[in-house]
Amino acid sequence: MFSKLPVSERFAAEILHWFPKQAFSRGMGWASRLPVPRPLRDPIYRSFARHYGIDLSELDRPLTEFDRFDDFFCRPLPEGARQIEAGTDILVAPCDGVLSVLGNTDDGMCIQAKGHDYTVSGLLADEGTAQRFRGGLFMTIYLAPHNYHRVHSPIDSQVVGFRHIPGARYPVNQLSVANVPNLFARNERLVTYLRTSLGEVALIMVAATGVGNITVAYEPSLCTMAGGPDRGACTYDQSKPLNKGDELGMFHLGSTVILLFEPGRVRSEIMAGTELRVGQCIGRATTSQQGQ
Repeated sequence: MFSKLPVSERFAAEILHWFPKQAFSRGMGWASRLPVPRPLRDPIYRSFARHYGIDLSELDRPLTEFDRFDDFFCRPLPEGARQIEAGTDILVAPCDGVLSVLGNTDDGMCIQAKGHDYTVSGLLADEGTAQRFRGGLFMTIYLAPHNYHRVHSPIDSQVVGFRHIPGARYPVNQLSVANVPNLFARNERLVTYLRTSLGEVALIMVAATGVGNITVAYEPSLCTMAGGPDRGACTYDQSKPLNKGDELGMFHLGSTVILLFEPGRVRSEIMAGTELRVGQCIGRATTSQQGQ
């Protein structure tokens, strides 16, 4: 898998390949939920923030009020910290992060990195549903440790169902993205299906090494865990409404969000490499969709 890498990178990649990623992620999830003694909270959280460049001005409470590291990592934003761009034809960023890749799913394929593609059907683990997104726009957003880690609805929508797909826990950093084939279709992920004025949208939350679990606001009992049981799939008899900007879910450490759109529905308004913040415009309805 890593034969074309320089020797130094190949060694690191091989170690990572054999590293017990599931057990490590479970351990990280467990440790992050342990209570932190109050006198240690400020120095621990401040040290982490300094190392990763977290903006502490965006806290909704003092550092000493975060009982557990998980609470700090998954912290909410203060009221008004993000402005949600209005307009029924405007699609907004569902999370903070970097737009690493975007394009069209030509031939049912998404670009992972130069020389690496993966199939939409593999990502969704559903050949039939994948056909709906064939030829449509896709966007991949990477969340670094310093980013706000809650995910929001990119447009007014109705949650019509979800699918949990167990898998590996490879990192989603540049080394892995460039060298692990089918990375996003290999890692554990949670797909949320949204019915919107721009057609159906699939929002995929991809887990990675160290991600203890993924939770969603629309189904409080749903919690994925590293190496845990398959939570299956569900299609709701009654869809669950979300306004644009409403919280949809969160990562308890790490990862990546992928958006899939039906063909001819959305045009991109940004370029790969753009640093995103929740609520900023990332796309608009195509001319044919406006006014419908």
